[in-house]
Amino acid sequence: MLGRASDKGKAKAMILRAPNPWPEGSDYDQDHATPCFAEDPPHDDRPGEARRPKIPPERRAGRGAASNRSGRYEPKAREAVDDGWGALETEEALTPLRTEVTFERPKTIITRNDSPDIPFDRSINPYRGCEHGCVYCYARPTHAYMGLSPGLDFETRLFVKEGAAAMLEHELSAPNYTPKVIAIGTNTDPYQPIERRHRIMRDVLEVLSKANHPVGITTKSALCTRDIDLLAPMAAKGLVRVGLSITTLDRRLARGMEPRASTPDRRLEAIRQLSEAGIPTSVMVAPIIPGVTDSEIEAILERAHEAGARSAGYVMLRLPLEVQDIFGEWLLENAPDKYRRVMSLMRSMREGKLYDSTFGKRMTGTGAYAGITGRRFEAAAQRLGFNENRARLRTDLFIQPVRPGGQMSLF
Repeated sequence: MLGRASDKGKAKAMILRAPNPWPEGSDYDQDHATPCFAEDPPHDDRPGEARRPKIPPERRAGRGAASNRSGRYEPKAREAVDDGWGALETEEALTPLRTEVTFERPKTIITRNDSPDIPFDRSINPYRGCEHGCVYCYARPTHAYMGLSPGLDFETRLFVKEGAAAMLEHELSAPNYTPKVIAIGTNTDPYQPIERRHRIMRDVLEVLSKANHPVGITTKSALCTRDIDLLAPMAAKGLVRVGLSITTLDRRLARGMEPRASTPDRRLEAIRQLSEAGIPTSVMVAPIIPGVTDSEIEAILERAHEAGARSAGYVMLRLPLEVQDIFGEWLLENAPDKYRRVMSLMRSMREGKLYDSTFGKRMTGTGAYAGITGRRFEAAAQRLGFNENRARLRTDLFIQPVRPGGQMSLF
């Protein structure tokens, strides 16, 4: 196997056939085989990355992305090529990718933002990267800041924010700190699989609980039910709400798009357990993927309401930067017959582009299709009784932590 490096923008990518990862004779073998293009078809809308050699399916089993292209800040684009001696088929080259964890100590743990189209101004992300491997994840491009690929690196090379709880307690104790709802899970999932071992989210929740600080949590993992013993008392004080994100009810589709996230049924069961414990629970139909999951909006809302969710929201598929290529090649590999329609609908919502980061438009899109989809969601949510009594989380109960050597309150 030879490593090939090329100056970005100068290399011309070309591939005649993308490998079919599904076993011969399986249900996917015929329905999802990737087509062979002798040359780019007219008005080819396939991403450049989709025409590049991919990581062999054996190596990326249980992963979302199919490639590992260099991050956008790297001066060289590197990829493995076959030297003609079968080097790409050796046992070492086909060994499944393992999850690697690196510990880091960031300077701060609370991230601030002033975005006008999101309902919070601060957030915490216990981890960088996400082992769930959701192929559509809009957070993937952030891995390029670490000199890593938004592709497979994002789901296999993870960073644990060691000492996050102590750092949070220190920041909450600042004399000028004013409590507002902290959002957790807005970038990477705090309950991804490595949380079982490292328990950073659990430690953060313990600090927030002790300080009576309000928090909103978003996750795709049923692991959140582990912390009901902390969440229920906080909910009784009006300090917490939890949102479960459900993209599809189709277990097989979810397995392909979100390979290491909890199954849809387990997420619905988590909603039921949280609701029964008195914890305000919501469902996020997110993302809605045009031409793939948009037909399930009403069904997801119905199942979530039956499980106990009483508030709901949605977000349209977002494809910033490298996510366009990563999602595009997944679609070509798994549902090539839907590729052109999906991308056409995406462009219809983004004024001819695959993504528009404009505040107020990026979450819902614009145009006829986006409008119809939004109205469908709103009609179903209203019919089922969602969003009728959404209480605000309380900030008046906040107990500021005392710094070492500081004066404790007398009252």
